[in-house]
Amino acid sequence: MIRAQSPLYRTPAFPPGSGTDFVNAVVSLETTLAPGAVIAALHEIEEGMGRTRQERWAARTLDLDLLAMDDMLLPDPQTHAAWRSLPLADQMARAPEQLILPHPRLHERAFVLVPLVDVAADWVHPALGLTARQLCEALPAHALSGVTPLPDAAA
Repeated sequence: MIRAQSPLYRTPAFPPGSGTDFVNAVVSLETTLAPGAVIAALHEIEEGMGRTRQERWAARTLDLDLLAMDDMLLPDPQTHAAWRSLPLADQMARAPEQLILPHPRLHERAFVLVPLVDVAADWVHPALGLTARQLCEALPAHALSGVTPLPDAAA
């Protein structure tokens, strides 16, 4: 069940230079599914819309991510911390073997945090102890300036 959804935002492609601008949004869902089943369902939706996964962070038609599930920290604090601190070049070359929650780079990405604040401003990152609003406010102004609401995207 959908609990809340953000407006749609135009954002620069990530990583920079990987294609045209993206459209990003966040949806808060209520589910009885386990995290692995949720991500599997998201991947099925992507495939149904024509997405193929051949190269990490390649141009894509659709990218559905599981950002977080309540206060879960998966698979464990040490693994989460390792992926959170991984340099960008290593992130681009390696994919985790298991689901990492919350998304290990969520706290660095304006294209995630701006719409997340729209639906769950008071959600607390279980590893960092900060709310989505605090994480967003900590981003540099230049990162936030690239995230703009789409004019006809009233939620």
